Amino acid sequence: MLAAGARGGLLCKPTDNIARRYQRDNGVTDDKSSSSASALFPLVSRSSHQAVFTQQSSNLLPRFTSIRNMSTMNAVQIPKHGDSSILAYVPVPKPTLKLDQVLVKVAYAGVNFIDTYQRSGLYPQTLPFILGREGSGEVVEVGSEAKGGFKVGDRVAFLGPGSYAEYAAVSTLSLAKLPDAISLEQGAALLLQGLTAWSLVRQAYKVEKGDWVLVHAAAGGVGLLLCQMCKLLGANVIGTTSTDAKAKLAKENGADHIVDYSNGYDSLIEKVSELTDNKGVHVVYDGVGAATFDVSLKVVRRLGTVISFGNSSGAVPPFNLMRLAEKNIRLMRTTLFQYITTREEFDALSSELLQLVADRKLNFTIHKIYPIRDVKHAHDDLEGRKTTGKLLLKL
Repeated sequence: MLAAGARGGLLCKPTDNIARRYQRDNGVTDDKSSSSASALFPLVSRSSHQAVFTQQSSNLLPRFTSIRNMSTMNAVQIPKHGDSSILAYVPVPKPTLKLDQVLVKVAYAGVNFIDTYQRSGLYPQTLPFILGREGSGEVVEVGSEAKGGFKVGDRVAFLGPGSYAEYAAVSTLSLAKLPDAISLEQGAALLLQGLTAWSLVRQAYKVEKGDWVLVHAAAGGVGLLLCQMCKLLGANVIGTTSTDAKAKLAKENGADHIVDYSNGYDSLIEKVSELTDNKGVHVVYDGVGAATFDVSLKVVRRLGTVISFGNSSGAVPPFNLMRLAEKNIRLMRTTLFQYITTREEFDALSSELLQLVADRKLNFTIHKIYPIRDVKHAHDDLEGRKTTGKLLLKL
């Protein structure tokens, strides 16, 4: 029995009347087994014992189309946890849209350290797993119960799993329509790192005018934004970097003082003591993790705050909590997604961020845009600390 397929194709069992008609019209007389269909139709794709017959000769109807165009797409899907060698751009099922979601044709995907953590197994995922936590693109379908007033054709940026793919089914809880002043490239670069940085300076620790702030990895994607934001809020910003080029970039983005940590962190302790009259900084923003945790506790002042929000050098090992009691240090381990659990929370942060970008008060530095098939190179560059600013994948 024939069934209508998407885009005018016909779904059919491989041994039904179409296969027999092909045999008859092309002089094929062997009809002994159903397996003959596979030999007759080398372009047939199967799914649950069904197939869509692609036009193979003038005897087949032009409206027949490959199932690849209807139900599959290409994506970076990992079959296991490991290093960047496991990354590959492969055909996978196209996402099924839920009633409260929108389907986005992805133009660009952001590359973030969380992607490397999920790939490596530091943050284990159910496998197989499509990487990516943010992207930008165009809405191509809207679920009947989707909220937010989104429509087909809208240019959007989104947070959500599976952005390293041609299409992503996205919840409207973390979807933002892009103003005309913001490009799709900027849109893919701004949400995850931008909202992370904005939540750190407005919610994790509310930066005030005159505060002394230390930003580790100040030339990284989040680091550059933290420098800009803290400066906008009137703080004194100390940044750590590892090269002269990165130091220059951090200063251009608002850092008042730079300490090179390539030879260790002793010079950082001395510099902070000198700048703050031996008091220490009010807050440390630490996205590095294991390598910087000890020095972060040393340079923060009494009643100060240390905020750990990343593990680029590895996870912080277990430690004695009594170390915090020496100065009554407030220690936080934050994640952006606990600040945006509702549409209202997402809107409150994202609307402020988008306005800052549209008004050109914040600059997002895009280090490089890689073709999606070069995703391994992007991960290697990020993990090898060869980058400054944001990395994007172009779909």
